[in-house]
Amino acid sequence: MSPTFTSDLSRLNETAIRHDVALAKEHGQSGVLIVSEAGTTAEEMRRFTEIVVDEAGDEFVTVLQASQPTLAATVASVEHGAAAGVDLVMPSYPLYFNPATTEEVVDFTRTVADAGRDTGVIIFAMDQWNFGRLHAAGFSVSLLEEMVDTIPQVVAIKNEVGGPGVGGIAAVFERFNGEVVVTDPLEFNAPAWIANYGMQFMGTSNYEIVGPVVPRMLKLLSDKATWDQGMELYWQIAPARRAHAAVCTPLVANSGLVPRMHWKYQGWLNGYNGGPIRQPHMRISAGQMATIRTAAVKSGLDVTNLPDEEFYVGRNPA
Repeated sequence: MSPTFTSDLSRLNETAIRHDVALAKEHGQSGVLIVSEAGTTAEEMRRFTEIVVDEAGDEFVTVLQASQPTLAATVASVEHGAAAGVDLVMPSYPLYFNPATTEEVVDFTRTVADAGRDTGVIIFAMDQWNFGRLHAAGFSVSLLEEMVDTIPQVVAIKNEVGGPGVGGIAAVFERFNGEVVVTDPLEFNAPAWIANYGMQFMGTSNYEIVGPVVPRMLKLLSDKATWDQGMELYWQIAPARRAHAAVCTPLVANSGLVPRMHWKYQGWLNGYNGGPIRQPHMRISAGQMATIRTAAVKSGLDVTNLPDEEFYVGRNPA
């Protein structure tokens, strides 16, 4: 979940942030990612974390995105997050982190994990960290083995290894399923991993795109008696899935960045706050909005009738 700012972008909009956490709960999500890539200062990130943890309560899992420009700043964020009561930490790797060996990757990750003391860690294993220089998978099974074996805080792997195709993802499931929680966050792969590896958790990703559908779909797919109903939901949201692939996937592939403004618009269509986030971010166009909105309607979602102009203001303006 990205933070929302006031209309003049001078401070956090606490009411809007709490609105989004509460709606995620209502939609059946099991937790929320506290996104650190939306222009917050260090002080604002600390406050954002505190607001989300407070609104989440004990029954809702909070995951801190530990994505700061330097190791020192990342460590400071994790130390505060642990003190504030986040449940999990998911480290990222800074733009100028250019390791020569996998040991450097392990050392960086261990330092971040130790900053959180006993807070659980999700390893974000994907091929956009530029670790392909070290192994073709971008995040090899052997690297993950060392992390799982030597960093006791590691409890889960967010598994986006070795694209194109799912061979790398399957290899991670094959090796670690049952040892730590293994999850592929891409909802369109969910039927394969639930059927073959019993995947019980999926995250973190932009599930606000389809409102409450993803939690319902996972629950139905996880029971053989309701598998067919789960697949009905899977195909119901195919238009939204395809529109997301057409609009957002190329943006990520070409920039290496998450299009947070686009994601925020997708969530706004389904009742989330929308509203201002800070630059730098990729601008969403009217044509992209039309593509996303039309597909959401075709997917049978409860799409707002508000005009797109209201997205820029948000549901709880301040």
